[in-house]
Amino acid sequence: MEKTQFDVFLWANEIDEIKNNVSVELFLFNRNYTPYKVRYSDKLTSSVKAMFMQEAVSYIIKEAEKGLECREYEKADGEDKVIYRTSLSNVDRAETLLHLIENEYKDIDYFSDNEYEFKKIKGIIAKFSYPGGDSGTKTFYIAKSIPASSALKKASSWELNGESFEPFSAEVAIKMPEDNQVAIIDGTVIIFNQSKFETLFQYDYKSQVIADKKAKELADKYKLSFAEGLTLNNLLQDKKPLLKKLQNIDIEKQMSQDKLVDYADDMQLDLLTDDDGSIIIMDSRDLTMFVNLLNEDYYVSPVNGIRYEIKSKKALSEPDGEPPRNNS
Repeated sequence: MEKTQFDVFLWANEIDEIKNNVSVELFLFNRNYTPYKVRYSDKLTSSVKAMFMQEAVSYIIKEAEKGLECREYEKADGEDKVIYRTSLSNVDRAETLLHLIENEYKDIDYFSDNEYEFKKIKGIIAKFSYPGGDSGTKTFYIAKSIPASSALKKASSWELNGESFEPFSAEVAIKMPEDNQVAIIDGTVIIFNQSKFETLFQYDYKSQVIADKKAKELADKYKLSFAEGLTLNNLLQDKKPLLKKLQNIDIEKQMSQDKLVDYADDMQLDLLTDDDGSIIIMDSRDLTMFVNLLNEDYYVSPVNGIRYEIKSKKALSEPDGEPPRNNS
């Protein structure tokens, strides 16, 4: 049986009715999507609910009356009066973040700027919980990016108190984003702001499709072994220039695995293999080396014997100044 699409409009009306019974917990997360618990004053509870939950719910309810639609993100085309949805399982980083919050909660540290540095923080996510009847407690999440420019540091900031400047009293102050960005509800990601969603969770559907295709082509031709937790698809999505280079490589016509390993040895590169002969990829640097080898980007000068990495394969013109011939 086909799964019914999540109804964000029904959800918004449900939350609007029980909003006074919803509790909220805040987490910051860094560029590696490691979450940190955050305490907040009781005086901020209403503000937290308003800025994260009520703003999103009110927007959906009000705009629904004006024709707001919810469509698949994978078919997004920048339309007006549209929010998008995609499955949480498609967005690896968001799925990982929620997994840590839900399953590794006791191991999550409280954030301290002295220990972790706020400049490394990428975003904030609010976890909302409310009674769900027979199904127990229900939860949903609202996430927002936090630009580095939104933070005010004690050393370089002053407070204006009445008519007088005074020393800044807090270690860090944050201007919280007021716009709706991303909600995660029942395994569905609701996208209010496409560009901020893509930046926040480093997810780009078109790039992912290309990455998936190239990952399959590489896996079909070469034996690769990845460090735990890494996949070829994710590494490629993180390295857009590398993915672009792979788009221009006909992988089927590239050298065999044995020749590629020999080529790496000739270039004195640390391309490692395991006992099974698989090429070991521990991080993005290893993957970059592997792709550069595929593209034959390494060269030993016959003049001085120095090894080079070729940054650009710009074709030279013929000696008489004519464009290079196409010998294909």
